[in-house]
Amino acid sequence: MSVSRDNIFRTIKEKNVQYIRLWFSDINGRLRGVTIPEKELPDAIDRGVGFDGSSIEGFSRIEESDLMAVPDLSTFAVLPQQISNGHVARFICDLKTPQGTPFEGDSRYVLKRTIEKHAAQGFTFYIGPELEYFYFADDKKPVPIDSVGYFDDSVIDVGTQARQLTTDALMEMGIPVEALHHEVAASQHEIDLKYDDALTMADRCLTCRFIVRAVAQQKNLYASFMPKPIAGKNGSGMHTHQSVFKGDKNLFFDAKDSYHLSKFGRSYMAGVLKHVRAMTAVLNQTVNSFKRLVAGYEAPVYITWGQKNRSALVRVPRYRVGDEKATRIELRSPDPVCNPYLAFAVMIAAGMDGVGQSLTPRASNEENIYEMHPEIRDKHGIEMLPGSLLEAIMETEKSNLVRETLGEHVFERFIANKKVEWDRYRTAVTDYEIREYFPVC
Repeated sequence: MSVSRDNIFRTIKEKNVQYIRLWFSDINGRLRGVTIPEKELPDAIDRGVGFDGSSIEGFSRIEESDLMAVPDLSTFAVLPQQISNGHVARFICDLKTPQGTPFEGDSRYVLKRTIEKHAAQGFTFYIGPELEYFYFADDKKPVPIDSVGYFDDSVIDVGTQARQLTTDALMEMGIPVEALHHEVAASQHEIDLKYDDALTMADRCLTCRFIVRAVAQQKNLYASFMPKPIAGKNGSGMHTHQSVFKGDKNLFFDAKDSYHLSKFGRSYMAGVLKHVRAMTAVLNQTVNSFKRLVAGYEAPVYITWGQKNRSALVRVPRYRVGDEKATRIELRSPDPVCNPYLAFAVMIAAGMDGVGQSLTPRASNEENIYEMHPEIRDKHGIEMLPGSLLEAIMETEKSNLVRETLGEHVFERFIANKKVEWDRYRTAVTDYEIREYFPVC
């Protein structure tokens, strides 16, 4: 969406905006940024705002540390009244070198480059994420603040109020929300963002996580996107709906197919299934992510697909008569702490590799795979997702597709970052070990 410079400055004057926040993502998907007074914005638009890239996780070495955050005018929005009193606006930024060239370590650039690779063919990649998260009383311990469950709407407690206020804030910023509800676990909530093009949606994911936390703070709550904050309870995922359009035509739709999924859509899905083990370190990038990816808590573990099957990794939602634009696939493994720019980039690359090779997925599976005997799973050739961050890293390191998609700079630094995280986890002494072994050893 094009936003003119004149309209931006007109809005800033009308809204009495005093400060501008310039946002970008580090390699792990964490929000970074710098705030400037409103009068510095013209210079920031023309030249960018400099910062030390060597101080940001996974960015640059000391000898090449100077970077510029350049506002993308199309991302301009005034932060909601309840968060900033209406006096603060934000831009999502592209990162560039002092010479004005795109910075190879900018994860937003990784996604833009992936999209542009297919732009000549006229493809538009649409993404619709479902972000799950928890509300807790504080950031010290994950103690639920309610005891209700999935789709429970019988009470309007502080968590429900915070979820509604968050939705109000998102829509005030021009971010459409399709649905919001309580999730399965106590204190767990979900906000579904209405689908849009991949780059816009990655920007919105970054913004949504900020708004969820900011509104929670206003209500004296702590919002956590941690994939598995409570042992023995459902974790938080980010089911990601995907489709590809050419103009107004949804290339995934076929009226004659039993799933209403075209050959193009099936090949795209086959590519995602083929590369998902290699993508898992990007989609599930923390050691805690793999506490969620276990059988029995509605998280996918087995690499297969279906329609009614909620135990499958990929689901093809039922076709609604007359709504062919809604035909899509739903990848159920990503979690909400992933870097959305990198996650969407590898999903698109995997899907389009399937299209390029005209891959055909295995037959669908509508059985409860969790309860299937291992020999039957083996007979059907059903593989599992990696069981730990270390296993996921090892799969990613072998993938030419992920390496080419992320680029050497991001790929090498991402792998190195994840290996450090695994090593810290591997050498930590946990409460479990003290409880189990200290009294008897």
